Amino acid sequence: MDYYSSLYCIYRQPVLKIQNFCRRIRENQPNAAEVRLNLAQSFNAVGAVVTPFIGSAFILSALEYSREKLTTMTPAQMATYRTAVVSTVRMPYLVIAGIFLAYAVVIFLSQLPEVGATDGAVKQESTGEELRDIWRYGHLVKGVIAQFFYVGAQVGVGSFVIRLAQHSIPGMLQKDASFYLKLHLIGFMLGRFSGSYIMKRVPAARLLSLFALATLICLLVVLLGSGVAPLWAVVLVGFFHSIMFPTIFALSIKQLGRYTKLGSSLLVASIIGGAICPAIMGFISDHSNIRVAFLVPLICQAYVLYFAVRGYRPVLVVGPRAAELSTAK
Repeated sequence: MDYYSSLYCIYRQPVLKIQNFCRRIRENQPNAAEVRLNLAQSFNAVGAVVTPFIGSAFILSALEYSREKLTTMTPAQMATYRTAVVSTVRMPYLVIAGIFLAYAVVIFLSQLPEVGATDGAVKQESTGEELRDIWRYGHLVKGVIAQFFYVGAQVGVGSFVIRLAQHSIPGMLQKDASFYLKLHLIGFMLGRFSGSYIMKRVPAARLLSLFALATLICLLVVLLGSGVAPLWAVVLVGFFHSIMFPTIFALSIKQLGRYTKLGSSLLVASIIGGAICPAIMGFISDHSNIRVAFLVPLICQAYVLYFAVRGYRPVLVVGPRAAELSTAK
């Protein structure tokens, strides 16, 4: 994975981003949750745009050679080159690690109120009973799957924008190819702000379905298009990916009542898709080519579209405790 994609993945630290989602939903009107979460995440997207620009200004700015140049280097020259590359990224990553540690200390020392159950809720059950019962909420289960696929698709697409650019335009340097990643992230930021505004007038699930369908079309262009069309299609994917994470999150925990915190935890766990899907894409790319690898996010987005059209609707699976769970709000 190239440096710019690494910056993208660092920005995508989901645990830090969503630890307050449950609090925002429980402390405000539930019917506005999707709008609030998208708006809050819009400012996070600003960091996604700023980070690669900073990285491109300080990292690998004068050390990249063409493939032809690298093949002519002697082993000693190659070792010197690799040492120089490593030295340019060491200090920035140490700074980033320091920022995360400082943030962890601030959170640890902060007196954040506990998010409890709603007023009038019955006493909390044991963790074992909660884990058994929460799977009866069908829309949450589908939401966890949708979030797994979405995060996998988003991280996978963002991680391989540069490789796609270099594949589409042979001979393009990594620094030049990063231009398309920057546009991809700018589109992501613009989509967050505009999506938050549109969502005040368009139901969240409907807007999610439209964005998921548009993403599928863009990914088909990546797979089947020619010339620079796939590059501009992958840039647009950033825009249409923008609202998916917070919207899927908010739709998935609707009507969970006292199980909201546990449901949120399962949605947090589903971000492991961001580790699995890019690895699958990398494997396919190494054994075929990067355009074929975009079949993976295409499949992922197909499930997100299903969730947006049908799977988000709150459903309580029938069982011996269904009546009790339906009133445990």
